[in-house]
Amino acid sequence: MVSGIQKEKAEIFLKFHQDNEILVLLNSWDIGSSKLIEACGYKAIATTSMGIAASLGYPDCQIITLTEMIEAISGITNAVKVPVTVDIEAGYGNNLKEIIDSVTKIIATGIVGINIEDSLDLNPELIEETEFCERISAIRALSDSLGFHLVINARTDSFYTSSGSPHEKLTESIRRGNKYREAGADCIFVQPVWEKETISTLVKEINAPINILSNPTIGSGITPSISELQDLGVSRVSLGSSLMKATLALIKRVADELSERGTYNILLDSLKPLPDSAMAYTMTTRLNK
Repeated sequence: MVSGIQKEKAEIFLKFHQDNEILVLLNSWDIGSSKLIEACGYKAIATTSMGIAASLGYPDCQIITLTEMIEAISGITNAVKVPVTVDIEAGYGNNLKEIIDSVTKIIATGIVGINIEDSLDLNPELIEETEFCERISAIRALSDSLGFHLVINARTDSFYTSSGSPHEKLTESIRRGNKYREAGADCIFVQPVWEKETISTLVKEINAPINILSNPTIGSGITPSISELQDLGVSRVSLGSSLMKATLALIKRVADELSERGTYNILLDSLKPLPDSAMAYTMTTRLNK
């Protein structure tokens, strides 16, 4: 059963993809990170599957059980007021029926959007286009049957897994993106790309809002700034697992300094107050209790 509040949040979240202002998503992995992101003024929460898995001691790529993932998602949706969209990887199922069963359970947590990808464990062989379109169409039909608009962010991993030339990867991403849109996706997520010309071409050639991953850890390129991405026509930008990785990297740096030098400089530097925001300060105080 989808509540009226969930339906309203879904409509708001969908509108964010159609606004002139780019939608910026910092991907969270637990209740604390989600509440802090909300307190910092971000208008929606997006989860990172890798981050949630890592927080529970698992590697990425659907090793975590659906039950554990749902428990983590439920905690987040119950803790924040803004719309929540979640990364469900390839859908947590070996066939269409299992995927729909999984998505039904995930929707019941109160989320309003999903990411679903066309690769399995980043295997070079992507899911066949027609099969993936069937998955999108079935999820859209499920959403319609529940009387609300689930925002589907369909991710193609053509750039990630293909061994073809950059032009071939771009061509496949455009073809798949348009097919996924026709199947019922609201937004097309293409990653990892960072060249302005490539991003501009994706925006022009795919008849849908485009999501770009801003992740300094991918390849050797640097993703354009938020203002540059907006000028290129990108509708949505997300950080993926990089925020969680940065948090873990900070822990490692603090631990190394403490064991090697016995000093606290990195820790002290990281404990400097957040920018002057009453909401952020309140959240930080709550987390420190």
